[in-house]
Amino acid sequence: MNIGTRVPMTDGPPKVTGQAIYADDLRLPNMLYGKILRSPHAHARIISINTSKAERLPGVMGVVTGKDAPAKYGILPIGHDETAFSIDRVRYVGDEVAAVCATSEQIAEEALELIEVEYEILPAFVTPEEAMGCEDESLWLHHDRKRNIEKQYHHHFGDVEKGFQEALDSGGAVRFDKYYNPRVTHVPMEPHACVANWEHEGKVTLWTSTQTPHYVHRTLAVVLDMPMSSIRVIKPFVGGGFGGKSETFTHEVAACLLAKKTCRPVKFNFTREEVFYAHRGRPEQYVELKTGVAKDGRITAVEAKVVQDGGAYCSYGVVTILYSGALIAALYDIPNIKFDGYRVLTNKPACGPMRGHGTVGVRFGFESQLDMLAAEIGMDAGELRLKNKLKPNTITVNDLRVTSYGYDKCIEKVMEASDWRNKRSKMPYGKGVGMAGSHYVSGAANSIIRSKLPHSTVSIKIDYDGGVTVYTGAAEIGQGTETIHAQIVAEEMGIELSRIRIVAADSALTPVDLGSYSSRVTFMAGNAAKEAARDIKMQLFRAAAELLGESPEHLVARDEKIFPRDEPHRSITYQEALLACIEQGGTLIAKGTYTPPPESQGGSFRGAGVGPGVAYSYAAQVAEVTVDPETGLFTVDKIWAAHDCGRALNLLTVEGQVEGSVWMGLGQAVAEEQIFENGKTMNPGLLEYKSASSLESPPIETFIVETIDPEGPFGAKEAGEGSLAATIPAVANAIYDAIGVRINDLPLSPERILKAIEEQKKRS
Repeated sequence: MNIGTRVPMTDGPPKVTGQAIYADDLRLPNMLYGKILRSPHAHARIISINTSKAERLPGVMGVVTGKDAPAKYGILPIGHDETAFSIDRVRYVGDEVAAVCATSEQIAEEALELIEVEYEILPAFVTPEEAMGCEDESLWLHHDRKRNIEKQYHHHFGDVEKGFQEALDSGGAVRFDKYYNPRVTHVPMEPHACVANWEHEGKVTLWTSTQTPHYVHRTLAVVLDMPMSSIRVIKPFVGGGFGGKSETFTHEVAACLLAKKTCRPVKFNFTREEVFYAHRGRPEQYVELKTGVAKDGRITAVEAKVVQDGGAYCSYGVVTILYSGALIAALYDIPNIKFDGYRVLTNKPACGPMRGHGTVGVRFGFESQLDMLAAEIGMDAGELRLKNKLKPNTITVNDLRVTSYGYDKCIEKVMEASDWRNKRSKMPYGKGVGMAGSHYVSGAANSIIRSKLPHSTVSIKIDYDGGVTVYTGAAEIGQGTETIHAQIVAEEMGIELSRIRIVAADSALTPVDLGSYSSRVTFMAGNAAKEAARDIKMQLFRAAAELLGESPEHLVARDEKIFPRDEPHRSITYQEALLACIEQGGTLIAKGTYTPPPESQGGSFRGAGVGPGVAYSYAAQVAEVTVDPETGLFTVDKIWAAHDCGRALNLLTVEGQVEGSVWMGLGQAVAEEQIFENGKTMNPGLLEYKSASSLESPPIETFIVETIDPEGPFGAKEAGEGSLAATIPAVANAIYDAIGVRINDLPLSPERILKAIEEQKKRS
């Protein structure tokens, strides 16, 4: 068996031995070093730029500004509002103005100081409220975005007012609460980095730390005004992304421009402060929730208003705001939902996708509110969640198609393991347990580009030696993509894992894959790999059938042998079948693709294309905490986490991904927050921006729930994001159970806990 076991990740050995090559490890002959000049102002018009002094500095080989790359681009078709460098004005502190390359980083830094930029300072909008209140069109961040609203959506399914009345008439409860989620960022270990090399025949090769090599390839073709065939994008090893490397960034364009200008390789490597400017993390979010439950625990209606501070550019913003509303319906059976969502532009770095994209803020509020409603109707919080479970093969009220569903099993697992029924509301003051649930898509059913291109394509080549080379455009960023590809192909072909070699994410060699985001790779690229392996297997079966005197349809491949299904003793080896096949037609080649089925792609209303997934994962968690009411300090003593991943192709990586999600959610729960003053990031470093370390990580007990999704490869679906959003409300609910106070604003700091205790004392 190659699946359902514990297989060490194939990229583990080169990483732990130091042989892995990351973008900053690359050294090419005559290489130059690039640096970017960034705006010191949150909002200003650019009156003039003078680069002559910088160009005359010995060692400076090239300078580029906005006039060198005027084409607009963006990751979404409806959000092309960025240029590689600011042309008319800057829109946040850190916005890119120019770039230089020199023979050393020090000289490049000196050159930045010699570039003279004249600015006209403009009023800066640093909160959504300020931005939406601006009536002066000349001050809008983008002239076509009225009152700085990037997008707004208003969805109403069913009848929420009727649902709220039903809750009250039954003797149930209706609550309205507000929640605040600060801006948080990815903090990958590896900063953004790239190297570009201009070749004499007018072609450019870019090595870049990215999650989406195909989108970088497409964008470079637009901005550089070059055919895609003249551009090669290679993804080396990536030291973490979490969504933060899902777009094309200025340094990637600048490296190519400067390499062309100088005919020499150019490298960029961000400082940690620059990573915070690049950002594309989770937006600051204001959530208003009204929820009704009947006396028997049924959720009758939900009304949500979400306002997101999206920063200066669109990025993935339309997706982010739509996810926050659409995915409310995919966890519980809710007949009536109303959603009002606003994505607002402000003079801060642009926000984009971050692990659990779009779901985390609303889930914090919703799961907290469910606990309060359970208390009001006198029902256990776990039982209330079980009361509202969906059923497999369900179409939700907003046309999301749920195929497999294991949330109820996840709840039961963590309730039993944590001894929930004997702990909840029964522990000494200062000790408590809390529960929450979450979910996520296994890839978006609709592509973020307007194209009928397959979402994933995988090709396989086998030659005389019997080695199987798998070509995939999917981006391995530490989540185990290449290992899963190898396992799927080996399992389908019935051969040893050691035969598989992966060639990945090189636009000159590998077929198109849309990238590593929205937990799409296992499901989509996995299905493509399985189809390609099945094609190769059938080629082998046709040759084997002649040797065995049997029909190809009756053959089975297992343990490096091919044999009739009912006669395993009458077999030939994989190698024998391969040689016979090659003798007939030469090298074996096969291709597999994956495109989501039309029925998975959602409804027809405005914004319906964002939210549908090809399958949904489900997760439940219980957190146990100890709180000191005198200081507000608390510790998370343990977290029990159950995750429905369809089928666990690799138990080791699924557990690792679940634990990583829990740990990342814990950081956001207890510490993480980007702090701004007049639009300037005040904590752009790992000393100031606090994320949870191994010292703060509690024991995490992980349970894998397998529901075997009917459309996933061997039944698999996502495992990398769905657990994150449950951690935050689980901890918040545990704090309430421990000391009886609710915290509706993140992070759950000791200061906020003490303030809540004081307010509780005043009320009582």
